[in-house]
Amino acid sequence: MTWTSAFGRACGWLLQKIVNGLALSRISPNTLTFVGLIINIVAAFFFGYARSANADRMFLYAGLVIIGAGLFDMVDGRVARQTNQVSVFGAFFDSVIDRYSDVALFFGLLVFYARGNRFFYVFLAAFVMTASLMVSYTRARAEALIGQCKVGFMERPERIVLIILGALFNHWGTMAPALWVLAVLSTITVIHRIRFTYLETERRKLQPTT
Repeated sequence: MTWTSAFGRACGWLLQKIVNGLALSRISPNTLTFVGLIINIVAAFFFGYARSANADRMFLYAGLVIIGAGLFDMVDGRVARQTNQVSVFGAFFDSVIDRYSDVALFFGLLVFYARGNRFFYVFLAAFVMTASLMVSYTRARAEALIGQCKVGFMERPERIVLIILGALFNHWGTMAPALWVLAVLSTITVIHRIRFTYLETERRKLQPTT
């Protein structure tokens, strides 16, 4: 057994213990989802409150808080399955709250750059926020038409990891490159999903009707 697999098993064991405890409390998975949003809003406040003198510290706090919010994002679905509370509305609610969480984080960054008069990065943060929403929107619309559209790399977990890395290591100026990576890869993902949906709809046109 490698140390990475051992670490993964230990994290899985700890996560399951947390899920077991939450399941015993009979807490609603939707409540856990909403708590994750509140925690992300706290992280957004850290971003927005940061200024040049304390940016590294505020960004570090924000990164740690986002990790905490990610814990709720990981357990809500598991708790729902373990307590037989899985529902169509729960999946819908989780998706909607995830979008609000994303917007909150990028809005916090937008405020930070606006307060520092870094207007190019205000634009970049706004663009990344829009592109992130479009990644989710294109998948939702495509799946309403063709059933499945999971192509593309820049899903929400990847976006959150990049934001966390940018925040935790902002002392070395990592947030700006993280935003560039998000902007480029999110746009590529949107284009990929548009192309995939187009090709799939064209393919279905050619299928003989019965």
